[in-house]
This record gives sequence, structure tokens and C-alpha cells, in this order.
Amino acid sequence: MDKISFLRQYRKEVELVHFDKIKRIREDEIPSQWLEIVREEDKDIRVRKTLAIWKSLFNKELSNTILYLSENLLDVELILDNGKYAILYSIKDSQSGCMYYEGGLPTSNIENPTLKNVWQDVPEKLRSFYENIHDGFYYFSSRAMGLVSLNHVTFFDDDEWGIIDDLEQPLEINLTTTFSFFESGMGGYVAVDLENCSNDNATIWFTNDQPDYGVNFWDVTDEWLVIGFEE
Repeated sequence: MDKISFLRQYRKEVELVHFDKIKRIREDEIPSQWLEIVREEDKDIRVRKTLAIWKSLFNKELSNTILYLSENLLDVELILDNGKYAILYSIKDSQSGCMYYEGGLPTSNIENPTLKNVWQDVPEKLRSFYENIHDGFYYFSSRAMGLVSLNHVTFFDDDEWGIIDDLEQPLEINLTTTFSFFESGMGGYVAVDLENCSNDNATIWFTNDQPDYGVNFWDVTDEWLVIGFEE
């Protein structure tokens, strides 16, 4: 199955943006660093420049993710889905096939009203990822197993968490100030309580298991991203 046929199994309107159209895209439609990359016709250069962005900003926090991408990233392309541009990553999988990840265009325009009100309280490095690299970076098919887009960040106080009744220890996060920025798609979340997030403090939250408090957000994100690549 070719690439676009595979993608359209999950989103009927998605399209790969061809170079003739990319050349006509205005600089106010796509951040300059990504426009420079997708305008490059040599895919090896696109890959190299993409990795350079990640390394310049997150070489420490996402070292294992960057190493995996350095060894397995095959291509980086511009896609358009319902009028919205994004970056498509083609990554070699463990069977020498190809899996697809999506990175939304970086943004500081927060449309999610609940998150917008507290965006200044989100840890600086996490804000930097969304504002300078991607508005989420996740497995294309599920929109999960990665950093979710800002419009899909889970606000804990909006949900009914049945697991709370089964907790073995008192709840150690405040649901009204907790947001999940990473979701596994299988009931696992990496959540940040904005009242207790210094030094990248986070919680691994499960819908069917006991939470793991006091973890480092980037350590878990880096590990889970690579797990997703390798599955």
C-alpha cells in the first residue's frame, strides 16, 4: 500500500503537499524553520535539518528519541489535513517497514480555553517544545503514543477517573491543576500538576493501575517515545 493510501485509512482528507504547492506557501502560513525544510527537495537534507532542530533544543531531554530518529528517520514531508498543515515523519520500523508520526506546527496560540488560562504556569521546557518544535508529536494513526496536540491535552478535572476509588494511597495530585501532555493511547498518561511541577516533576497516571508519582517528565516521555518506535 502506498503512503497516501495508508494515511487516508485514518483521515480521508489528508494530502501530501507537493513541491510546486510548497513553493507558493506564504511565510506567514508556516514557521520559517519548517518552511525552509519542506522546501528542500533532497530528503536527506530535510532529515538532517529536522534532526538539527531537535538537537539544538532537546538534546538532553530527548536524547534517546533523537538517537533513534538519527538512525531511523527516512523522510520528513509537509501534509495538509482539513486546511491545517503538519509535518509527517516516515520512520523505519523494526521489520524494516515504515511507520508514520505527525508533528503539528509549533504555536504559541493556545485555543484550548482551560489550558490558555494557565499556559504561563506550564514548565518552560514543555512550553518550548510546543512553541518551537511541534504542537504535539505522536503516532499518526492513533494521535497517541506521544506528546498530544494542545487541543487534545487532557484536563484531569474534566474526566471521571474510576481508578480514584481504588487508590491504595491518598491522591497526590490536584485534579483541578493537572494536565496530561503525553498519552499512550492505552490508558497511560504523563501528567503535570501545575501546582507541583518544578524540576520537571510529573506523574504517570493509569486508568487501571496505581499512579507513579514524582517521575521526571522528560525521562518518561523519552522512554515511552522510543517504546512506541520499537513496537
